[in-house]
Amino acid sequence: MSDAEWAVVRDAMPVPGWLEGWGGQPEGYCHRQMLDAVRYPVAGSITWRAMPADFPAWDRVYALFRRWRNKGLVAEFHDRLRDRVREAAGRNRESTAGIIDAQSVKRAASVPASTRGFDGGKKVNGRKRHIWWTLLGCC
Repeated sequence: MSDAEWAVVRDAMPVPGWLEGWGGQPEGYCHRQMLDAVRYPVAGSITWRAMPADFPAWDRVYALFRRWRNKGLVAEFHDRLRDRVREAAGRNRESTAGIIDAQSVKRAASVPASTRGFDGGKKVNGRKRHIWWTLLGCC
C-alpha cells in the first residue's frame, strides 16, 4: 500500500479499545500491515491459507477482515480509494451511470417455495436475481 493510499484510509481505521480506556490487550499488529495482508489474497486471487509467511498468520488476518467487514470498514476503504482514483482522472466522485441486469436461476431444494416463481420468457422455475454495475469509465 502506498503512502498516499494509507493517508486516505488511515482516519477511517478503528481506534483500539485499550487506547480509549476500555481495557483489553494492545493489538499485536500494525493496522497498515494488516490492511496490506487483507489486500494480498484479493490482488493475487489466492486463498487465505496460502498467504506468504511474511504476513501475520492467515487466521488473524481473516478474523480482522471479518471484523472490519461487519463494521462496514471494507466498503468505506473501497469507496474512499475509488473516489480518489476518479478525482485523479478528472471525473466526478460519484458515477453518473450504471447498468442493471437480471438473471433467472433454477430453483434449489433449499429455496423456500414462497420465494420462487416462474419466468415465462426463459421457461425457468426458480428465482430472479438482479445486479447493478456502476460504470467507472463514464462521465
